[in-house]
Amino acid sequence: MSDRTYDCDLVVAGTGMAGMAAALFAARRGLSVVQAGSTGEIVFASGLFDVLGVHPMAEGRRLASPWEGMARLAADEPKHPYGVIAPSRMKDALAEFTGWLEAHGLPYRNGGDSNVRVLSPMGTVKTSWAVPSTMWAGVEALAEKKPCLLVDFEGLREYSARQIADTVGGAWPGLRTVRVEFPGTPMRPLLTGIMGQALELRVTREQLAEVIRPHLGDCACVGLPAILGIFHPGTVLAEMEAMLGVPVFEIPTLPASVPGLRLKNVFEGHIGTEGVDLMLQRKVLDVHRQDGALHVSIGQGSVERVVRARGMILATGRFLGHGLFAERYRIRETVLDLPVHQPAGRSQWHSLDLFDPAGHPVSRAGVVTDSSFRPVDEEGRVLHEDVRCVGTLLAHQDWMRQKCGVGLAVGSSAVAVDAFVAQFSAG
Repeated sequence: MSDRTYDCDLVVAGTGMAGMAAALFAARRGLSVVQAGSTGEIVFASGLFDVLGVHPMAEGRRLASPWEGMARLAADEPKHPYGVIAPSRMKDALAEFTGWLEAHGLPYRNGGDSNVRVLSPMGTVKTSWAVPSTMWAGVEALAEKKPCLLVDFEGLREYSARQIADTVGGAWPGLRTVRVEFPGTPMRPLLTGIMGQALELRVTREQLAEVIRPHLGDCACVGLPAILGIFHPGTVLAEMEAMLGVPVFEIPTLPASVPGLRLKNVFEGHIGTEGVDLMLQRKVLDVHRQDGALHVSIGQGSVERVVRARGMILATGRFLGHGLFAERYRIRETVLDLPVHQPAGRSQWHSLDLFDPAGHPVSRAGVVTDSSFRPVDEEGRVLHEDVRCVGTLLAHQDWMRQKCGVGLAVGSSAVAVDAFVAQFSAG
């Protein structure tokens, strides 16, 4: 390890959606940022950007507008993180975040003031706010019930066009399905990532169009699993549409997903161009205060760098991201050992009904914070003036059932960064 201590304004711990949003917003506002983490979890993302899709959760009520839903959620559940994120701030943050993605070749389309409806890989219909542009024709086709051909492939497990069509059933009578051979891939089972890489080649696109074209009939569009390229999905989509003569769209697949790989590649490849010092496959090993600053040790197993920072954002996620860890009798936060809001005993972590529409109490475990996302204790006292927590690490939310994961990540990161900018400006 070098004896040198590096100086920066902000350390961001975590490289998921919340961590990347926080690092982006901070760097764009002139803060020097060191970020540590592994982007591996992003490949589990579907690619859909949920802001708020369901409320009240126990009733499973789908929301037509995420913005109107945020106001109702804040009134009904004042402890939810959305209680301190203004819808106008959320809109601005999402516009900045998706604009950055589009500038690096990953455009998104959204419903504006409304949520949209998207086919899931199981054939159910999911409510979301924004989708990759490669999926937008599917949103339109579902809304208009266009005659559509759904395609799947021999050897591609865990994705079935027939299952999707059977599940949607009479709600979309114009669906037809076909199973074909994916060109040039003798390996079995097929992997979506390998297929996405193969479609980066024009010859593979031409061969795939040749295989699909005889099955088109009177179909007005074609739905494929999300495999239309990893690095240049816009080009792959445009060429497939030109070759087939109809709109083409992707349907999300089960993780790990090609849309998740695209996000991972954009973040890893371009966050550094904003000035972020990204330490991939590294984590925060120790944090202590010295001379009025945070001294953050970062490395892989052993300390590789010590960073002296004015502030820190924890965007470490929940159990998958290792921001929370379930011990035998309690759940703990893994970086600063912050208090975690959780059920009193392990026997209360889960409902007796596995499919309880109200969810499980453990899903709302997390760190409790104030209005600027500083961690607080049970009495509401701020524990660290120079630390903020964002994303799914936060308590009193069930992002998966409420369909608010990306909104939570981006919105809380924007508010936390705004607070640090104001704090640092005040001296």
